[in-house]
Amino acid sequence: MVKARKYVAKKHFQGDPKRDDYELIEYELPPLKNGEVLVKAEWISVDPCQRAFNSQVKTPFDQFSAQVGVVLESKAPEFPVGCRIVSEKGWCDYSIVNPKEKSKVDWLRVYKLPNMGNLSPSLGVGTVGMTGATAYFGFLEICKPKAGETVVVTGAAGAVGSMVGQIAKIKGCRVIGFAGSDEKVKWLETELGFDKAINYKTANVVQALKDAAPKGVDCYYDNVGGEISSQIMSQMNSHGRVAVCGSISSYNESNMPKATIVQPSLVFKQLKVEGFIVSRWLDRWPEAFADIIKWIETGKLQARQHITEGFENLFDAFVGMLAGENCGKAVVKV
Repeated sequence: MVKARKYVAKKHFQGDPKRDDYELIEYELPPLKNGEVLVKAEWISVDPCQRAFNSQVKTPFDQFSAQVGVVLESKAPEFPVGCRIVSEKGWCDYSIVNPKEKSKVDWLRVYKLPNMGNLSPSLGVGTVGMTGATAYFGFLEICKPKAGETVVVTGAAGAVGSMVGQIAKIKGCRVIGFAGSDEKVKWLETELGFDKAINYKTANVVQALKDAAPKGVDCYYDNVGGEISSQIMSQMNSHGRVAVCGSISSYNESNMPKATIVQPSLVFKQLKVEGFIVSRWLDRWPEAFADIIKWIETGKLQARQHITEGFENLFDAFVGMLAGENCGKAVVKV
């Protein structure tokens, strides 16, 4: 028998997630059945969507998220011992996985970790995983950027935003990113090649954007929502495109903050605004992974990670990510 540990969300969050919203349970796993594999987690993802979906799922529930794990025992011939798989098993150290069983979350299915070459397997829960697919398809399929256009990204130093900005540069665009500290601004400009980065906490957002994009904004990738999104949309060019990925600015708010209405900008500038969930392109994820791996290997894209060590520190990594402590993708090494 294998003893396993898992985090169970006991109740819906009220404001910021609290440690007592979770219970850490230790239990014994049953013997494998045909078609199942025993997996030891190696890398676990913490993401804003885990906060967003908390209120949408009936409690209690095992905290889901992407994880990369190694197969220790197998009764599924296509997943032999020693291979690495990506699943939604999330915040647990050992688990039994049936690769053919329908996933509990619609944006992930069980699959073998892509051939990463010399890259770290940890990228399988980030840049070469759901995060990468979110940046790749949300930007390229919805914004449909053209070389020479001006792209704005909020949450630009986060896992998705930092990738969107780099993909935009690869496609020949001019990129402006908003982030929450001078350190992040410096990283975006000096290391990732953003044309301009702005600290939204200290700058006059409206004036700073006018100065950075005097000819207006063509594409906006929205990770945060709120007033800053209204301000950005007001400075977009006619027929601009907006990909709405998330609204992290409001996830921990009990009372929804007010923002300037965007309808005048949408109508008079004839903007296209589209929200999405990355599972829309699930069958095409390998296409994104192939391009992303190539870009990393050729030095066109940096895959920075904010690594927290220790299964017992998962909750701290989660709330730290929500507070914006990470540059790049937040992951936990088990």
